[in-house]
Amino acid sequence: MALPLLPGNSFNRNLGKDKFHKSQHFGYSNDISMLLGEEKPGIGGEPLPGQKLKPKFSVYPKGIGSDAPSWVAFEKQVLSFQAYFEEEVNQKREETYRIRQCKIYFYLEDDTIQVVEPQVKNSGIPQGTIIRRHRIPLPPPNEDQFYKVDHFNINKDIVFYSRTYTIVNCDEFTRNFLRKLGVRINPPGTFPKDPYSTIRTKMEDNMQPLRPYERIDTLKQFLDHDRQVLRFYCMWDDSPTPFGDIRNLILHYYLADDTIELIDIIPPNAGRDTVPVFLHRGKLPKNGPVKMYKPGEITARTVLNVFGPMGHGGRYILDNLKTGAVHQEFYKDSDLTIGGIINVWGRKIILCNCDEFTKNYYRTKYGIEDFTPVEYKASPPPTIERKIPPYNGFGSEEDSLCSCMGILPKPPQRDFRKFMEKDRNGLESNVLRFVAKLDTDNPIDKDRKFILSYNLSDDTIVVFEPPQRNSGILGGKFLERCRVKKPGQEIFKSELSEYFKAEDLYVGARVNLQSHNFILVDADEYVFNYMEKNLNQFPMADLGTVVSKIRSIVESRSRELNQLFAANDTESRNEMQYETFRNLLVQISDGKLTEHEIMTVGRHYSIRENPEVDISVLLSVAQEQLKKKTFEDFSKLMDACVYNDRERKGSLSLQETKTIFKAFRIPLADDILRVIMDKYTDNDGQISYAKLVAALNWRENPVPAQQKTPIKYDPDWSGQTTSHAVKSVNYLLLLDDLFGQQD
Repeated sequence: MALPLLPGNSFNRNLGKDKFHKSQHFGYSNDISMLLGEEKPGIGGEPLPGQKLKPKFSVYPKGIGSDAPSWVAFEKQVLSFQAYFEEEVNQKREETYRIRQCKIYFYLEDDTIQVVEPQVKNSGIPQGTIIRRHRIPLPPPNEDQFYKVDHFNINKDIVFYSRTYTIVNCDEFTRNFLRKLGVRINPPGTFPKDPYSTIRTKMEDNMQPLRPYERIDTLKQFLDHDRQVLRFYCMWDDSPTPFGDIRNLILHYYLADDTIELIDIIPPNAGRDTVPVFLHRGKLPKNGPVKMYKPGEITARTVLNVFGPMGHGGRYILDNLKTGAVHQEFYKDSDLTIGGIINVWGRKIILCNCDEFTKNYYRTKYGIEDFTPVEYKASPPPTIERKIPPYNGFGSEEDSLCSCMGILPKPPQRDFRKFMEKDRNGLESNVLRFVAKLDTDNPIDKDRKFILSYNLSDDTIVVFEPPQRNSGILGGKFLERCRVKKPGQEIFKSELSEYFKAEDLYVGARVNLQSHNFILVDADEYVFNYMEKNLNQFPMADLGTVVSKIRSIVESRSRELNQLFAANDTESRNEMQYETFRNLLVQISDGKLTEHEIMTVGRHYSIRENPEVDISVLLSVAQEQLKKKTFEDFSKLMDACVYNDRERKGSLSLQETKTIFKAFRIPLADDILRVIMDKYTDNDGQISYAKLVAALNWRENPVPAQQKTPIKYDPDWSGQTTSHAVKSVNYLLLLDDLFGQQD
C-alpha cells in the first residue's frame, strides 16, 4: 500500500539522478512549426504517465547481422508472393464472383509493397498494377503502424485497404529468406476455380465441330516464324551453254510460309541486265518443271459426296484421306544443306555457304554442327598485261604516259607532298650545292669551275659557271634547271627513264650531265649537315660505316699506321693539317675511300675554334625586341627574383631564373635568352639576377645599336672556303676508334 502524498510520507525520487533535461516536442520542418513526435519521453528521459514507448531494438540481437542500413543491406532484394482476391459480380447470371490472381512484391530496403495483376488475354478487365509501391498501413485499429516482413506467410489472409488477399505460394528466394528469419512457412495452397473461366472453357469446347473437319492451320507457323529467313549462298554453273558463265546467287527461304526466293548477284561490268530477282518468291517443287494440271484438279479440300443443292439446305462430306488428290512435293528447310544440289525448274543450283542465323537455326533444330563451306567463287579471269607503247619523242615521258592511261589525257601530277616538305622555308634552302670541274684533258676547260645546285623539292639540277677574270670565258648559266637523265639509257622505250637523285651526288662523284663529264670536288656546309642528318639516304656521311670500312682495309697494319701518322706529326701535337691527313688516308686506302668519306672523317675528328659571342650585340638585339614588345616590368621582375632568393645571396640557380622569366613571359627567343644567361653564370651555376635584369633594362641601361650582319643564305656562293672549313685534324682519336686505346 502506497503512503499518502504528504510531507514527511514520501521519498525524494530525484535522489541519485543526474539527468534532468526536458525533451523537445516541437520544432520546425520546412519553416513551419509543428509537433515532431508524440513518443517523446518526459524530464530526464522517463516516460510520461500513461505513455507506451515502442521498443527500439532490431529483429536481430546486438552483434548479429549486418551493421549496414537496410537500404544498403537489402538493396534490390524483393519478396514475391502469389495471391488472389475474390471480386463480387453483380447483375450477372453466369457468375456471382470472380477470382483474380495477382502477385505481391515486398521491397526489403524500405518495407514498401506493390500489388500487380498479370495480363490475361481477352479478359476484358483493366489489369496491371493494382496498388502502386508504397508503405501500406495495417487495418484499423492499428492504422498508425505499417506492414512488416513478419506479417507475411503462405496460406494467410492480409488486408490491403479493405480488400482481402489470400497468399497461396512464394518463390524460392522468399522461402529461404523467411526461413532465415525463423518463420515457420505454411504449406502452399492452390488457386480456387473461377466460375466464369470454367464457362468459357466449356463454350470453346462446344465450338469444336463434331463432323469430320479438315483443319488447315498456317497461322501458327506464320506467328512463330514471321520475318525469319534462311540465307544460302549458291552457285549455278551455266558455262556449258553458249555465252554462259558461272552465276552467283543468294537463296532466301522464308520460314513463315516455306517459300523460296533467288536473287542474282551481278558483278560490275558483267554485260548482263540488272534484274531485281532471279526467281520470284513462291513454293519450289522438287520435280520441276511439272505438267500443267486442269482447273480444279489441285484443290485444298476434296469433296467426297454432295447431298442436295450447294446452297441453302445442302450438305457435303469431306474426304480426309484425299483419295485421288494430286500430291506435290515442295522443298522444305530439311532439304537444304551445304554442299547439296537443288532443282530450280531444271537448273542445278549448288548450296555453298550460309549466314550465321541459318547456322544457329540448323544447329538448334536438327543438331547439325558441320558447316564447312564449299568453294563457290569462280576463279578470277586472267589479268591482261597492259602494254605501254614506247616513247615517241614528243613532250616529256610522263606526259606521253598520261595520254595512254585514259581516253581523256591528263597532265602529269607532281609530287606535291615532297614539294611542300622540301621547298625553301626560311634559312632551310633544301638545295644541295657542289663545286664541280670538267673531267677533260683540255687545258682550257680543265681550270673551269662550276656550281652544281640540286633542288630537293623537284629533283632538278642547275649548273652555273662563276665568271673568272682574264680566263677568256664569259661564264654564267651552263645548264638550265631541269631533271637530268642518267647516261646509257635507251631513248625510245616503254619504261620511264632514271634521273639523277640526291643519293648520286657527293664529293668525289663523277656525273655525266648532257654529255659533259663532271667531277664534284667540294660542297658547302649545308650539304654536309643535310647528309649527316639523313644517314639512311647518304651512307658516305655515316661515320660508323666509314670507320668500319677503314678498319677492314688496315686491320693488320696498326703499327705501320701509327708510325706513318707519327712521322707526319712533326710537332708531336697529335694533330696535323687536313691536306696532310687527306693524303695519308688516300695512300692507306689505295683509292678505296671516296673524297666525301674522307671529308666525313676529317669533319668528325677536326679541331675547330668556337668563336666568342659578342655580349654587346646580343644585349642590343634583346633590348630592341623588348622595346618593340613594350616590356617594362623590370622592377616586378627584380622583386620576384629577390623573393625567391631566400638566403639573400644575390644569385639564383639557372632553373629558378628560367622559371621566373617564363612566368613573366619575357618576349625573347629561347636561344638568345639562354646565351645571355650563360654570360652571367658563375662557376657554381648561379646567376647574378641583379646584373642580368640591369643588362636587359632598356629603359635605364640602354645599349647602343650596333652594326650586325645576320646569318643568311648566300645564293651567289661561288665555292670559296667558308669559316666552317676543317683546318686541322686530331688523328689520335681516329686511331683510338680503329685499334683501341694506344700508348
